[in-house]
Amino acid sequence: MKYEIILFDVDDTLFDFKKAESHALHNTFTQFGLPQGATEYKSSYDEINGALWREAEEGHITSAQLRVERFKRLFTVYDLDFNPDAFSAAYLRYLGEGAFLMDGAVELCDMLSDCRLAIITNGIKEVQTSRIQLSPLRDVFEQVIISEEVGCQKPQAGIFDYAFTKLAISDKSKVLMVGDSLTSDIQGGNQYGIDTCWFNPAGKTNVSGIQPTYEIKSLMELSNRVLSKRLVLKRTSAEIR
Repeated sequence: MKYEIILFDVDDTLFDFKKAESHALHNTFTQFGLPQGATEYKSSYDEINGALWREAEEGHITSAQLRVERFKRLFTVYDLDFNPDAFSAAYLRYLGEGAFLMDGAVELCDMLSDCRLAIITNGIKEVQTSRIQLSPLRDVFEQVIISEEVGCQKPQAGIFDYAFTKLAISDKSKVLMVGDSLTSDIQGGNQYGIDTCWFNPAGKTNVSGIQPTYEIKSLMELSNRVLSKRLVLKRTSAEIR
C-alpha cells in the first residue's frame, strides 16, 4: 500500500459535528431559558460562526477569541441579554459530549490497523479531546493534533510541520490527508506537498479551484478504492466447522 500514515480531520469526517452542534445548541439555549433559540437563531449562528472560523483559518482570530465572539455577535444581532462568556462555557461543555460518529468511521479505522493513524483538527482542545475520549476511537490514534494547542490552523503550514515532527515523518509520499474541507484540509495538504482525499458525502460541486488527489462519498470508499483494502469478516470457530 502506498500510504503508511493517514491524517484524519475530525469534524464531519470521522465525527458528526452537525449532530454534536445541534445537541449543544439545544441544551445550552434550554439551560438559559430559551429552548426555541437553537432553531430560531441557527441560520444566523451558522453565518457568524462560519465567518469567524474562516478568519481563524487565515490567522486573523484565535480559537480562544472565537469561542466567545460568535455568541457576542449573535446576541447583539437579536438583542439577547445573555452573558456570552457563560453561554460559551455551557455550549462547549455540551459540545464536548457530542461523540457522534460518521457512518463507517469505526469500521474504517479497524481496517487500517496496519497504518499509522493521527488526527489533525482545527478546534478547541477540551471539546475535541472530550469527544474523542468518549468515542470507540479513543485508542486508535498515534497523535491527536489540535490547532488550539499548536497555535495555528489548517491550512497553515505550521500545523503540518508540528504533525510531521510529532510523528517523526520524513517521507511525504507516504502520507495522506483526509478531510471534508477544501479550504483547510485539502488546501493545507496540497500546499504542504502531501496527497489529499476530499470526503464529500453530499456530492457538492467543487468550484473552489482546489483539487484533491482523491474524492470519496463514503468513508468505506477510502478503504476500498483509495487504499485498496477490503473488509475481511472474521468467522467464528463454529462457523468454520
